Amino acid sequence: MAVFPWHSRNRNYKAEFASCRLEAVPLEFGDYHPLKPITVTESKTKKVNRKGSTSSTSSSSSSSMVDPLSSVLDGTDPLSMFAATADPVALAAATDSSRRKRDRDDNSVVGSDFEPWANKRGEILARYTTTEKLSINLFMGSEKGKAGTATLAMSEKVRTRLEELDDFEEGSQKELLNLTQQDYVNRIEELNQSLKDAWASDQKVKALKIVIQCSKLLSDTSVIQFYPSKFVLITDILDTFGKLVYERIFSMCVDNRSVLPDHFSPENANDTAKETCLNWFFKIASIRELIPRFYVEASILKCNKFLSKTGISECLPRLTCMIRGIGDPLVSVYARAYLCRVGMEVAPHLKETLNKNFFDFLLTFKQIHGDTVQNQLVVQGVELPSYLPLYPPAMDWIFQCISYHAPEVTLQCDAHLLYGNSPCTLCLFMLMGPLHNSYSNVSASQPL
Repeated sequence: MAVFPWHSRNRNYKAEFASCRLEAVPLEFGDYHPLKPITVTESKTKKVNRKGSTSSTSSSSSSSMVDPLSSVLDGTDPLSMFAATADPVALAAATDSSRRKRDRDDNSVVGSDFEPWANKRGEILARYTTTEKLSINLFMGSEKGKAGTATLAMSEKVRTRLEELDDFEEGSQKELLNLTQQDYVNRIEELNQSLKDAWASDQKVKALKIVIQCSKLLSDTSVIQFYPSKFVLITDILDTFGKLVYERIFSMCVDNRSVLPDHFSPENANDTAKETCLNWFFKIASIRELIPRFYVEASILKCNKFLSKTGISECLPRLTCMIRGIGDPLVSVYARAYLCRVGMEVAPHLKETLNKNFFDFLLTFKQIHGDTVQNQLVVQGVELPSYLPLYPPAMDWIFQCISYHAPEVTLQCDAHLLYGNSPCTLCLFMLMGPLHNSYSNVSASQPL
């Protein structure tokens, strides 16, 4: 086999490099810059006559094209221009119109043949009065954490809010004694206004404190004759709080292009609204005492619409079972009345929860003959005939909710009350007959 010697080839690298380079174009300084707007030159040729090929050529420079990247800086990009065309006044008007229409739809869910709670409110306040001295605990929150909030880091802001809640739980409150009934009503109205002011100034923690403080008053039965009127006053504050929370979360679902439909589903709510809604429920779940935790959560029951389609139907039975932990039968029956009221506003078709509240009341009503209630009546000098008329306002409302558009079997005694699924007319009459008789014998102007 022949062997050939190998030799390296001589190469001219400079010549090869020159042949591979791009052709250099002479360019004067200042004629070109990568960020300079592009200029397009358009040439037009116009034929003069048929014979000659003579033509006139005109050149014109069009206006500089807009750079899509640099236009973001001056606000002329498509997204900024689209947002600028949205009229904030018109958007706010559309939101308000949607809110009013939604309120009308919510109020008409149960129909005009259902007597609203507002019609019963004035009668209860006029009937259940007292001449005894009342007491109230007013929140005396500290001012720490209010100044310089905008400059705080997120972790510091969260820690500050937790410290404020702990400060409230540890007793930063002041008790006012020897108040007349009118003074008491004025104080409650001041708390209601303080709630609105705190919310308007973006002090959500303070607003929550006020609601917790007011809810705690519903566990006080020291002046038992005034309890129905106290319930009406306190639930007004709870209704205000629930509406404020709902409207705030609802506003988070509105952007520049669309408004949330009246009958929306959880899929229509964005992540920010859902996160805020969950945050409210988590804060309320951390309330230590049972009664304020129940009332505050029930007040924002409607907000479950942002989280799940079955959220309300799952919360109502749980809140019903939560009331079983309230030992005082009078306090528990008014808690059931409030739950039935908010339940009828958002889910009037869920009759099973209404029936369960009634049967739970039957099981606890016998406690009025127990030592706890009897000792309380002896201490306050209240006789049983004067104590029983405190129940009809709550029971009347529960019965109205149960009987509204109820099937015929609900109002018949085909099966006995304890074995059926719904209260029957005869059993209701036998139960409430003595209460209504004593209720009707009480003068509206006579203190109980």
